[in-house]
Amino acid sequence: MRDPVVEAIHVAKGRRLPMQPKQSVEVEAGKGIVGDRYHGTRHRHVTVQSRTSLDEAAEVYGRPVPAELTRRNLTLSDGVVPRDPGALLRVGDVLLEVVRVAAPCKLLDDTIGAGAQEALRRRAGTVFRVLEGGTIRVGDPVSSPAPRPA
Repeated sequence: MRDPVVEAIHVAKGRRLPMQPKQSVEVEAGKGIVGDRYHGTRHRHVTVQSRTSLDEAAEVYGRPVPAELTRRNLTLSDGVVPRDPGALLRVGDVLLEVVRVAAPCKLLDDTIGAGAQEALRRRAGTVFRVLEGGTIRVGDPVSSPAPRPA
């Protein structure tokens, strides 16, 4: 298996507004993605999912699950996104820390189609806070660094 990279980036300026694709985004420590609806919130700074999970959801769902319709910010090319609170993920220059699993919401049935919410259960990605900011670009490498010393 190859190392994962950022396959897609999506942001939305408001809760129910469509996600917009980006080639790169600026990410601020303690705040999130500049221009995204969750920028400045307490802990929900960046959401991350993987193509692997989307493909698994598509098998359950019976048709493709478009990354931009899941409402997640980053889609990784493959692999498993960390889910345990406190786990770290390095995306390009940016260091993220797991807050919690991202639960799929009913909005997925409205935007993707009936049954999408259920197909994405346990496959909907992870919510992160930003520990170190920077720029994230499509194609950036992704790794899980060792935990920070206490």
